[in-house]
Amino acid sequence: MKLKATIERIPGGMMIVPLFIGVLLNTFFPAILNIGGLTTSLAKGSGALIGAFLLCMGAGINIKSTAMALKKGAAVTLAKFLVGALLGIGVAKFFGSEGVFGLSALAIISAVTNSNGGLYAALAGEFGDETDVGAIAILSLNDGPFLTMIALGTAGLASLPILPFIGVVLPLVIGIILGNLDEELRDFLLKGGMILIPFFAFALGAGLNLRTIVEAGLPGVLLGVITTFFGGIFNVLADRAVGGTGICGAAASSTAGNAVATPAAIALIDPSLAPIVNVATSQIAAAVVTTIIFTPILTQFIAKRVRR
Repeated sequence: MKLKATIERIPGGMMIVPLFIGVLLNTFFPAILNIGGLTTSLAKGSGALIGAFLLCMGAGINIKSTAMALKKGAAVTLAKFLVGALLGIGVAKFFGSEGVFGLSALAIISAVTNSNGGLYAALAGEFGDETDVGAIAILSLNDGPFLTMIALGTAGLASLPILPFIGVVLPLVIGIILGNLDEELRDFLLKGGMILIPFFAFALGAGLNLRTIVEAGLPGVLLGVITTFFGGIFNVLADRAVGGTGICGAAASSTAGNAVATPAAIALIDPSLAPIVNVATSQIAAAVVTTIIFTPILTQFIAKRVRR
């Protein structure tokens, strides 16, 4: 039974299939994931698994290629920020606080300026090179409400979360050091990185629920499509502009699960946004699930073009 070959026929299959197994279990049989013991530890342990993955993949980064990794990360981060901010501000200016097609500026900026670090790490590891993986050191700035707050004009009330940022980058840095000290250790760790992908993909899926798409309706799905394909075009162009292949830009064209909490956090700063928080929250949750489907497809498409 050629199960591995069958899975790999699906775009980003080693990421997508375990992830959706996690989503389906959490949607229809959540009690299984909360049974306790090692089962629950695995289902809820995406952070630890991603940390181990970044350490392993960091070992494959040659210290000479660090500058390119930072350049790619900065270019794509800036592209996501500008596209999300300009799109959201434009919607607010011409359509008011209610937005267009049911999408408010709050929902658009929260989703488009954010990126799913776990999904990016898996796709960059599968389709990209060591500089694409290393770009997460800068792209991790997207993984939270920081840039959203800047785009909404609240930068004066927000501060850069330095410790969480260091926490994301540190495993990668340790991996880079180990890999550059010992070539045999580099080869050993790189093999472990690819093995970890389906495990943390399952854990990521175990934190998502298909019901969010139904609750948000078409506007939520549309938000995910905008994030991946409209924003993705500019991400890919920015990546290529600094000498990349476009894989880094495509892999970052997603929305992270933590973006779901952004509207409520923003409303604490600006209470005038409170009436649209619930709608924006459900739409962003739908965008998270939608981009998990479409971002691997876009990334594999770009990777195939690169190989040609």
